[in-house]
Amino acid sequence: MSLTYTAGSLVAARGREWVVLPESAPDMLVLRPLGGSEDDVAAVFPAFEEVRPAEFAAPSATDLGDQRAAGLLRTALRIGFRSGAGPFRSLASIAVEPRAYQLVPLLMALRQRTVRLLISDDVGIGKTVEAGLIAKELLAQGEATRLAVLCAPALAEQWQAELREKFGIDAELVLASTVSRLERGLELGQSLFDKHPYTIISTDFIKSTRHREDFVKHCPDLVIVDEAHSCVAADDTTNGGTSTAASQLRYELLRRVSAKEDRHLLLLTATPHSGKESAFRNLLGLVRPELATLDLESPAGRARLAEHFVARKRADVREYLTKEDGLADDSLAERTAFPSDRWTKDEPYKLTPAYRALLDDAIAYARDRVTAAGEQGKREARIAWWSVIALLRSMVSSPAAAAQTLKTRSESAAARTAQEADLLGAPVSSDSAENDRLEGMDVAPGAAESEEAGARLLELSGRAAELVGPAEDAKLKALIRHLKGLIADGYHPIVFCRYIPTAEYLATQLEGKLGKKTRIAAVTGTLSPQQRLERIEQLATGSAEDAADPAVRRVLIATDCLSEGVNLQHYFDAVVHYDLAWNPTRHDQREGRVDRYGQKRDQVRVITMFGDDNGIDGKVLEVLFKKHRQILKDLGISVSVPDETASGVTDAVVEWLLLHGRQGSQESLFDLDGHQDSFDRIEREWNSAAEREKTSRSKYAQRAIHPEEVAREVAAVRAALGGADEVRGFALEALGDLDALVRDPRDGSGDFTAQTGGTPAGLRDALAATLGGRIVEEDREIPFRTTPAIARGEAALVRTDPAIGAVAAYVLDSALDANTPGPRPARRCGVVTTDAVSVRTTLLLVRYRFHLTLPSRTGERQLVAEDARLLAYEGVPARARWLDDDAAAALLAARATASTHEQAARNHISKDLAGLPDLAAHLTEYGTRLAAELDASHRRVRKANEEIVRGLKVVPQDPADVLGVYLYLPPVASASTVSGAEA
Repeated sequence: MSLTYTAGSLVAARGREWVVLPESAPDMLVLRPLGGSEDDVAAVFPAFEEVRPAEFAAPSATDLGDQRAAGLLRTALRIGFRSGAGPFRSLASIAVEPRAYQLVPLLMALRQRTVRLLISDDVGIGKTVEAGLIAKELLAQGEATRLAVLCAPALAEQWQAELREKFGIDAELVLASTVSRLERGLELGQSLFDKHPYTIISTDFIKSTRHREDFVKHCPDLVIVDEAHSCVAADDTTNGGTSTAASQLRYELLRRVSAKEDRHLLLLTATPHSGKESAFRNLLGLVRPELATLDLESPAGRARLAEHFVARKRADVREYLTKEDGLADDSLAERTAFPSDRWTKDEPYKLTPAYRALLDDAIAYARDRVTAAGEQGKREARIAWWSVIALLRSMVSSPAAAAQTLKTRSESAAARTAQEADLLGAPVSSDSAENDRLEGMDVAPGAAESEEAGARLLELSGRAAELVGPAEDAKLKALIRHLKGLIADGYHPIVFCRYIPTAEYLATQLEGKLGKKTRIAAVTGTLSPQQRLERIEQLATGSAEDAADPAVRRVLIATDCLSEGVNLQHYFDAVVHYDLAWNPTRHDQREGRVDRYGQKRDQVRVITMFGDDNGIDGKVLEVLFKKHRQILKDLGISVSVPDETASGVTDAVVEWLLLHGRQGSQESLFDLDGHQDSFDRIEREWNSAAEREKTSRSKYAQRAIHPEEVAREVAAVRAALGGADEVRGFALEALGDLDALVRDPRDGSGDFTAQTGGTPAGLRDALAATLGGRIVEEDREIPFRTTPAIARGEAALVRTDPAIGAVAAYVLDSALDANTPGPRPARRCGVVTTDAVSVRTTLLLVRYRFHLTLPSRTGERQLVAEDARLLAYEGVPARARWLDDDAAAALLAARATASTHEQAARNHISKDLAGLPDLAAHLTEYGTRLAAELDASHRRVRKANEEIVRGLKVVPQDPADVLGVYLYLPPVASASTVSGAEA
């Protein structure tokens, strides 16, 4: 008759020890290796394989370590935990250490039975991490079983990498380019959303009628929507552009997804308002229908919204958990390394005579064309209008863009009506802040209104092609000067252009002009999203020689296909706006690629180039950008420019240019007849939008979770899993003991480097898997950094970094196996003579296992979790006087003040080992008390909903594992004290 094993008990099988998991049955045991992860789980059948009860072996008195053995083993053990017993099941198993403020949305989520959140933190704060934390936690707790992320196709690969590398969620991409392959692997009648539990889906692809129905029918129980503001439209919109139609389709999709009341839904956006109250209300209605009609002027209404809405600026979280947040002290204070400032400068350039003559002739052609078309009818007038805008924008972008545009047919030329001309012409000729797709928007627009460009346009095109190069292109010449300055100051800039021909032109022209150690690459919409990321990676990593040379600089030339969503802060730290966008919000998006959390530079540099005498740039800068910057300065927030405002200004600029030519460029646009009333109205609308944004930021500030609540949970997490200082000390000591060549500059940064060529083969193999084979094989220096913002080939000094995990696993495994060849930094026993104690004192490292019963929406979930604790007592085991937790932890810092004879040390420690059975009752009582504390912690985190905690249980599993026994003896001069304590 086979034995029945309870969850959490130890068994021996297949030559090793295992923990029994709750999924086990009498005829099949589901086992996890002792100290292993969920990836190592195996099923064993007792009828066919030998399985027997096991007890964790006690340490051996013959395997003694030095004074650091206890601390190294404890940290290695805690780093290795992937199934912590606290209320946050996921924090022990993710490869990122979240900032304290990023726990706020998670705490909000855990207080809801069905999670519905609108996360509207500022650009660069880390909304992806916040959403990933919630998703991982809900999946770990069994509250969700499947996940879908809806995002722009250009961001899909980035989402996939973030979820896989940071949260261990391996998601399939569902895009127009992948769906055929995925569908070929389906069984008859099977939906790909059923087959693949975790998916990242192009919002544009899934909103179509054909695919939308299948998704809605088989939609996962957890959905994350990125850039959610693009999925709603204002009820009062008067602009019938394509973006509004696309937004309506997305809104219809999300409305149906959110209609299922028990589906978890996370909406992410940095711009929930965009100046339109009805769009904001529609967004709230997706979270909860009743939120759309709440009286947000009343305290009760705002309190109700606060349960589902979090919106914070950088200033709110730059310093968090301080006395200013209402805490008693700054012991848990966290300072987040956002760039403190943007150094910005507007740099003018003047056209060369030949380019000026070309632009004058182009303006004259445009004036004649608009005048003639106006006499032919409304359709012809609108086609001509968009053709003229395309011509002028390309002309001031680059000779290459101008030449291409002048011989290409206008997008609007195929229109049958004036309205259709606007639909076709606006997306490729304007810079809408609400343009919901940037794909294909960087092609050079056409200016010709027939298949064959007229002789006049072809002549202009030929002249433009002759102006390439810095001799005749003063804009390019100025760019070279600005880039040399940035490179000399150690910066790696991104140059943003409007059009593909301009980006390709710059990449060709800049080659060889910025120094031998400057690497240049261009990324445009001609590449797929995956190819773009690969090219950026190639530029960033370079060759082995480049990686070893700190003088190498990177310059990325990009169109706006990279201006939204893509994270570039690890590789670049400056932005040059080569082409002035016609909406300042686009500049914010470009700069946000590098000015965000994880940027190592304290100051990001931004240069905005503009034509001082081209008749266009100066006016756009004067009216739109200076106003935008003034609002940012006055209110401390960036306010999106309403599209109607931006288009109204740029239309006025073009009309004025056609009427007055470049010769009126010194006049203020506001001084011109017929425009004052229009600009007064624009000024009022923009100021109103700014005031609404400022009021809403204050009105809807995050108040659902008080900093004290966050501080309490952060303290608990750090107590269970360790903090950054502990990890750094561990990595330094362990790597040094394992024969790595460690260089610690002690420059105050906390960073150090290590070459691991001399370490044991097992550790080298593990590090190669996480850092890259070439780095380890070639014995390169591996930077270990105190900031989580690391590049490829570097390690972050956080417990969840894979490289740190590899070191910890080796230290733990070698401590448990006395037969491991080579250096073994940690041991399970140690004897230290130190003046840190006055009587014989013993420190125990104990591993507790708990059987958790967690209620969820789908029923109770059974889990086995682990925790490591330090316990200490004075005297001998039979008459132990137990110390408190702080005193026990303080022993880790004790250092030897006298040597201890090896045989005497063995004799001393043998007495403690022999007395371990006398400690069993206290260890059990301590485990019971710890289980009660964990139970209270679970209930505290979920306190808002009694239904969530009904049935919650935390049961300790006896016996606890004594991993380490470390004896601290007072110096020989106090031998009488020692003898007295032992008596």
